[in-house]
Amino acid sequence: MSRRLLISNFILFQLGWLACVLGGANQLAIAGSGAALVIIGIHLWQAPNRLLEVRLLLVALGIGIAFESILTLSQISQYASGVVFEGFAPHWMVLLWGLFATTLNVSMRWIKGLSLPLLALLGAVLAPLSYLAGQRLGGVVFPDTLLALLIIATAWAVLFPLLVAVAKRSDGYATSQSTTNPNH
Repeated sequence: MSRRLLISNFILFQLGWLACVLGGANQLAIAGSGAALVIIGIHLWQAPNRLLEVRLLLVALGIGIAFESILTLSQISQYASGVVFEGFAPHWMVLLWGLFATTLNVSMRWIKGLSLPLLALLGAVLAPLSYLAGQRLGGVVFPDTLLALLIIATAWAVLFPLLVAVAKRSDGYATSQSTTNPNH
């Protein structure tokens, strides 16, 4: 896998994350979701095996809509914009899960070699930090921040290893030795 693909995947994820969170915080949720969809589209276009990547993305989006909607329905998290159906997670928040999935077989490919306990620890530590950053930028409100972060940490200790396992089985970049022909 080329260094250029790894770097561009990482940068596009970061830009997509910022677009979604800042869009959600500033009543521009559609713009953030649009950016996320473009980035996901680029990811799929570059994938040598798009079907496997689509499978991973669908699993991640399914988990994302379920998990985020549980947080929203239970009023653990609240959002100012992007909510299509009352009580459900906003579209931009769900698309963050798809964006994250685009990294699992590319720039974060290295994590697939880590042990299950280490993956659980990474999920439990890093995910709450991401949500906390989203709160600081105004994308999400946690009425009880400590409770929200504890729930997120606990859930991501399970969800992160699960997503990595799905990525191992649905690696649309596994056959990629170079990116000179993304339609391989």
